[in-house]
Amino acid sequence: MKVVILGAGVIGVTSAWQLARAGHEVTVIDRQPGPALETSFANAGEISPGYSSPWAAPGIPMKALKWLFMAHAPLVIQPRPDPEKIRWLLRMLGNCTADAYAVNKSRMVRLAEYSRDCLTDLRAETGLAFDERQKGTLQLFRTQKQVDAAAKDIEVLRAGGVPFELLDAEGCLAAEPGLAAAQDRIAGGLRLPKDETGDCFKFTQGLAALAATRGVRFRYGTGVERIVVAGGRVTSVVTSQGEVAADAVVVALGSYSPALVRPLGLDLPVYPFKGYSITLPIVDEARAPVSTVMDESYKVAITRLGDRIRVGGMAEIAGFDLSLNPKRKATLLRSVEDLFGGAGDRARATFWTGLRPMTPDGTPVIGRTPVEGLFLNTGHGTLGWTMAAGSARVLADLVTDRAPEVETADLGLARYGVHRPTRRAAPRRRPAAEPAA
Repeated sequence: MKVVILGAGVIGVTSAWQLARAGHEVTVIDRQPGPALETSFANAGEISPGYSSPWAAPGIPMKALKWLFMAHAPLVIQPRPDPEKIRWLLRMLGNCTADAYAVNKSRMVRLAEYSRDCLTDLRAETGLAFDERQKGTLQLFRTQKQVDAAAKDIEVLRAGGVPFELLDAEGCLAAEPGLAAAQDRIAGGLRLPKDETGDCFKFTQGLAALAATRGVRFRYGTGVERIVVAGGRVTSVVTSQGEVAADAVVVALGSYSPALVRPLGLDLPVYPFKGYSITLPIVDEARAPVSTVMDESYKVAITRLGDRIRVGGMAEIAGFDLSLNPKRKATLLRSVEDLFGGAGDRARATFWTGLRPMTPDGTPVIGRTPVEGLFLNTGHGTLGWTMAAGSARVLADLVTDRAPEVETADLGLARYGVHRPTRRAAPRRRPAAEPAA
């Protein structure tokens, strides 16, 4: 089958790899000159299934009001009018209930846990190196109120069989000795020992090169203009470099996905949340993080990537604006200096921003659409790196018309009112490598 994938970020490239392994003829189209040059370029670097949580949660509306008056708020909503933003926010508010949060988090953790297993398989199969570490991750609480609030997440982790450790301040220092100077600002932490870290950009670049050796064609510097549908099914994609025939099309364009499928009558509720990161070279190993530390107060992740520290986080709802706001850089620097002061060279910090494709319920949209041959793999929000490998395998299974290894009925567009039959999950299998069909 000729499969065209739109988007060469980590989601598109991992999808291409899995589809090629399944025996399909794959072409990837992206407007950038290479893979992983937008949202996948400089994310926080954490692969944290246990921390997979929707932004829509009980108490968020009140917190958002408080954040409006904070100098270093984790969420900023720009006031400029945008009907799509308002509609998306109303949908998000509808998910800010205890019941919705439990459902959304449980399915996010399910997909993320599966994705980590798939990444383990992929790493063993390919031997890719991407500054990866398997040393767990730590969610750091500065107040007892934050410690107490973690009880809801712990219930979900326990129900899903996810290992965790609830730590006091001394336990946090044992896991992350670089926090020693900040001990008086630590109330406790939630550590997930099976979580990982790694450079998403290095991974995606390396996997794209391997995929090319397996016959995947990459058409960079090529804009996607529209998807052609005839007789109720996709037939081709019109690009800035001509028309490309397709038996199936996978939309993996992140925040830009809704505009492409809207002319086909599909209402895809994905909206961009602008995120920021800084990257600092390490100058003092003893003060540097071992793995990832999630600063719960600022919603900032501080991650060790080889000889660098990546600090990423915050969410700014500002449409497709990619300008670099110095106030956000100040927040990132404040968090890392407060917890790991002196570990990195802030004078040589590089500043970056990217658009996270968010859904109102936090779960990505993966699977078929009412248009025959059109598939979605988008809307991963802050968790594209965490969920990429599993999302790609699920997508490849659905395109190939075989039952996925995990439940997928609640991952598709149908949960927003677009109804289409979805295959149920087959019994879980865990091959280290899967022969091409």
